[in-house]
Amino acid sequence: MTASPADPAAAPGSADAPRARRGPYAKSAERRAAIVAAAFEVFAAHGYAGGSLQKVADVVGMSQTSLLHYFPTKSHLLLAVLARRDEVSAGPMPATPAEGSMVEAVVRQARANEAVPGVVELYAVLSGEAVTAGNPGRDYVSARLAGLRREFGDAFRGLEAAGLLRPGVDPDRAATALVALWDGLQLQWLLAPDEVDVPGQLRDHLELVVVPEAPAAS
Repeated sequence: MTASPADPAAAPGSADAPRARRGPYAKSAERRAAIVAAAFEVFAAHGYAGGSLQKVADVVGMSQTSLLHYFPTKSHLLLAVLARRDEVSAGPMPATPAEGSMVEAVVRQARANEAVPGVVELYAVLSGEAVTAGNPGRDYVSARLAGLRREFGDAFRGLEAAGLLRPGVDPDRAATALVALWDGLQLQWLLAPDEVDVPGQLRDHLELVVVPEAPAAS
C-alpha cells in the first residue's frame, strides 16, 4: 500500500517520511528476529517435538496468538530457525588448494560452531529427530547432509588433482566419512565438552588423508 500524497508525513522530502515507511517494518523485523532467537534456544533445549510454540512465546514475552501472526505454523518457525542456523555457520570449504587449506577451513568452522551458543545443540537435536517420518526438518537435514558430502567431495577432488590427497583415498568416500566423523564428534563434545576436542580430532583425521603442502619457497 502506498501513502496518500495528501499525507504530509509521507510527502517527498519530509524528514518523517522514511521513518513512517520504515518504522513498522523495522519493528516487525525485530520481533521476527526475537521470535527466531527464542525458538533457536527452545528447539536446542527441547527439540522440535518438545519445543512448543507456547514455550517460544514465553521466552519472547508475548502471547501465542501474537506469535502466530508472524509464524502461522510451527513448521514455518522451524524453517526460519534452520535458516538462521545456516547464517551463523562458517563459510564453504575451499574448492581448490589455491583457495586455501581444507584442513584449516574445517578446523576453523568447527571452532566457529562451538563459539555460537546453541548451534551445535540445535543441529544435533534436530538431526536426530529428522529420522522420524513426517518430521518437517527431515528434508532440510537430508539436503544439508547431501550438500556437505558434495562440498567435501569437491574439496577432496581438488586436493587429488593437486597431488595432495593420499594414494588410494576416494574423494566421495572420504567426504562421507568426514561428515559422519564431524557429527559424531560434536555429539560426544555435547556430552563431554572437557574431554572431546572436535577441531583437534578433525585435524588429526584429515592429516591422515591429506598430503601436507610443501612450504612456499622464500
